[in-house]
Amino acid sequence: MRFYIDDLPVIFPYDYVYPEQYQYMCGLKKSLDSRGHAMLEMPSGTGKTISLLSLIIAYQQFYPGRRKLVYCSRTVPEIDKALAELKRLMEYRRSQGCEDKDFLGLGLTSRKNLCVHPRVSKERKGTVVDAKCRQITASWVRNKAKTEGNIEVCDFFEKIQTLESTELLPSGVYTLDDLMDYGRTSGMCPYYLARRVIPFAD
Repeated sequence: MRFYIDDLPVIFPYDYVYPEQYQYMCGLKKSLDSRGHAMLEMPSGTGKTISLLSLIIAYQQFYPGRRKLVYCSRTVPEIDKALAELKRLMEYRRSQGCEDKDFLGLGLTSRKNLCVHPRVSKERKGTVVDAKCRQITASWVRNKAKTEGNIEVCDFFEKIQTLESTELLPSGVYTLDDLMDYGRTSGMCPYYLARRVIPFAD
């Protein structure tokens, strides 16, 4: 459905918007308009994530000078759920004729959650993954590998170094699983890929 909050057209991917959701979006828009802070509350299960995303994406696209959303959450599953909601919202917006060109959405998490290296990704502890990753990606290791043939480096990390940041990831919304699938298919490390392209994300 499509409705307006003041002059802002909002695309909402459901047939009905609850009064609490509408009030939440109105409060959020006021905060964005004033470039201030807001503390907004809604009970669990009332659709606050999709309300927030619908309003923010509408705001970004209607006012293109204000383009960055940073969504933080306590757990990785909550971040992935928000990314899945964002992906569905963007698909719905396309079905409604919105031209959200070059939109990029993705999540950041630890090496442990994004590693695709066959040996390092088998480790269970995050500290061990971090240490083993650094052993094959550190600049001094990579420099040494250029002169000594028996030094292991991470091919997934090396591939990223050969490309410009704008060439690394096509536009779209990537859940953490999507990012890992793309990393495996393209031969690039999802962890360092996300870090390189995050400045270009919306």
